[in-house]
Amino acid sequence: MISSIASSFIPSLILRLFIKHKNSPIVKANNLTLSCLLLTSLSFCFLCSLVFIGYPIPEKCLLRQVAFGLVFTLCISCILAKTMLVVFVFMATRPGTSLKKWASPQVSYLIIAMCFSIQLIFCITWLSLTPPFPQYSFQVQSIIIVECNEGSPIAFWIMLGYLFLLAAISFIVAFLARRLPDTFNEAQFITFSMMAFLSVWISYIPASLSAQGKYTVAMEIFGILASSWALVICMFLPKCFILLFRPQKNTREYLMKSKCALKTV
Repeated sequence: MISSIASSFIPSLILRLFIKHKNSPIVKANNLTLSCLLLTSLSFCFLCSLVFIGYPIPEKCLLRQVAFGLVFTLCISCILAKTMLVVFVFMATRPGTSLKKWASPQVSYLIIAMCFSIQLIFCITWLSLTPPFPQYSFQVQSIIIVECNEGSPIAFWIMLGYLFLLAAISFIVAFLARRLPDTFNEAQFITFSMMAFLSVWISYIPASLSAQGKYTVAMEIFGILASSWALVICMFLPKCFILLFRPQKNTREYLMKSKCALKTV
């Protein structure tokens, strides 16, 4: 609980730093509105692990996986929108292209709304048809384990699979766009963050299947915290470092100079 609550303040501090430097080139280049939405969702990602801690009462069982799925879907949707925006902005600079209308912020918001709505509709359907509930497990001899039954294991894995799908699409698009000529191109950061995110949750699958009771819950809490920290570090640590310790790189002149060098190469 201490780790989750303390970690949730880190995105809030980064958000405050971004707002303070909202007129700087590095913040403008990375879309302040999307960054604020992503940082807010990351704070909730850290906090959603609190729902998994404690005695499994009906309310917790009903909400914990849904809260996890929706919060992380919002987070990954923001990253996907950032990735697509990087590609659209670069392609819109080509002469004679008709993709300029796709480089607007409204397209990013539409991507986030669509991706989040799909997960929201699925979670509502899950809770309506086969809602999770607390149960007594007798899998271990002479020990009664009180745990949450997910109602439908298939629904849980579909929810997690949808997160994998969004993360995989973000990773592939960011990997292909990692060499686009932009000094503050986020594609490289997104590539590393999605690689770390996928690595954590791919490792979680065999670990969760081999664990029982509270150890399964502990595995998921660890996965939530580890993947959230991976996103914070890979997405925002380099930018915070420039804002705090390398202000000479946070100028329009440096941006234009780097672009010219990239074009020459």
